[in-house]
Amino acid sequence: MHHISFLDASTVGDVDLSSLGLHGELKVYPTTSPEQVVERLQQATIVITNKVVIDAAALQQAPGLKLICVAATGTNCVDLAAAEAAGVVVCNVAGYSTASVTQHTFGLLINLATGMNRYAGESSQWAQSPIFTRLDYPMIDLAGKTLGIIGLGTIGRSVARAAQGFGMEVIALARDGAHQGEIERLPRDVFFAQADAITLHCPLTLDTENIINAETLKMMKASAFLINTGRGQLVDEGDLAEALKNGTIAGAGLDVLTAEPPHADHVLLDPALPNLVITPHTAWASLESRRKLLKGVEGNITAFLAGEPENVVSA
Repeated sequence: MHHISFLDASTVGDVDLSSLGLHGELKVYPTTSPEQVVERLQQATIVITNKVVIDAAALQQAPGLKLICVAATGTNCVDLAAAEAAGVVVCNVAGYSTASVTQHTFGLLINLATGMNRYAGESSQWAQSPIFTRLDYPMIDLAGKTLGIIGLGTIGRSVARAAQGFGMEVIALARDGAHQGEIERLPRDVFFAQADAITLHCPLTLDTENIINAETLKMMKASAFLINTGRGQLVDEGDLAEALKNGTIAGAGLDVLTAEPPHADHVLLDPALPNLVITPHTAWASLESRRKLLKGVEGNITAFLAGEPENVVSA
């Protein structure tokens, strides 16, 4: 019998996990600290993780482990090279959260464009307003503006279609080997200078880490917005904080940070930072998306047990 351990089941909330138990003895842990990883891997043949890091040292102490199911698309929580060397198959789930992330991306952008969250948060002041319609914060139309997308995968293209529905022009950052396609791909300097808003949907790689930094922020329009629902490490957070303070860009909407949860003194948690919206990594987490994710994890386990693993990720 297989022993299945879900190391951080709280990441999928109240979704029913009982179907996973059909494939073996199931142990569900709401969370797992770094100190608990080795112990919880030792008896497992199949492990499910969303955020818990499984590194080379942990893999060396898990001789019975055969399969790691990452309950996400990104697999940076697993040392893929070490897993491959240990003969452990690693599978991910792609495409489950496209609608949710697209929706959240525009939720962040709309709040920045309209000041919606800022107005709604000041209801205690409405009675003192001479008129109910307040104009304290800038409001702009997205129609006619240009959205720049970094990463034209499934989510990036979904965001592009939504942007076009708002009447926005869409451009993408050019990269080596990418075809021109129906969305214009522009070189780095032109892309950053032309976009009225930039949204990040690229994977985290050596090439994309800190792609948003002091240099690229200075290339952007002073009226531009930055949206990040990808990975926190795509943005140099200190540089972004300075850019917001100095008015280098007009605002930012973030769903991800480099440290999650962030420390209380995190540079972007400064309440004095203007026009910054941060949500706690919830862009992907609609109920529909979480159900699709669980179905994908179960499908990966079923395929592996049948001797035909699917969605295998290698180093």
